Amino acid sequence: MHTLIRDAQITKHDFVFYADRLIRLVVERGLGHLPFTEKQVITPTGSVYTGVDFCKRLCGVSVIRSGESMENALRACCKGIKIGKILIHREGDNGQQLIYEKLPMDISDRHVLLSDPILGTGNSAVQAISLLIRKGVPESNIIFLNLISAPLGVHVVCKKFPKIKIVTSEIEIGLNKDFRVIPGMGEFGDRYFGTDDDEQLVVPSQ
Repeated sequence: MHTLIRDAQITKHDFVFYADRLIRLVVERGLGHLPFTEKQVITPTGSVYTGVDFCKRLCGVSVIRSGESMENALRACCKGIKIGKILIHREGDNGQQLIYEKLPMDISDRHVLLSDPILGTGNSAVQAISLLIRKGVPESNIIFLNLISAPLGVHVVCKKFPKIKIVTSEIEIGLNKDFRVIPGMGEFGDRYFGTDDDEQLVVPSQ
């Protein structure tokens, strides 16, 4: 699947199909890191089965725009899950600026699945995680989900927030001089949503 979605010649339909499959795997693995409690149920045969009960206090937060590609997998795995949004303006390696955020009012009481397909320098991730912590989310309650991660980004995030978990499907070689992940898969949001760099992002009003 990585070979297919990294191919510059793949059709948009196939890119979305295989990206969605990878995203679903990452989300499922991320859910496996949530706390569980023991629960007993009665099976149709009248037997007692001892299993686990899923964490109830959960929400997703997607980093607009690419992170929104991971929302369908979250909803498919967690029926009725609340999903918040964060928009960060990215300008090269730095200059990150929080433009918009809409988060559940009780987010401080929840475990958070933060979604952004590409972890590059880690600067945007640090800003998003910092916002969640300012909102009262314990660092250990944050799981960061992405498809590919540059080593620099992993080190930056983990050094600043040693208690969070990062779930990714592949760690890249590194970053080029333009701070783009290599070998990478290009501009994920543009490829997934079928847009180009000239299209302007409309910021939702609060």
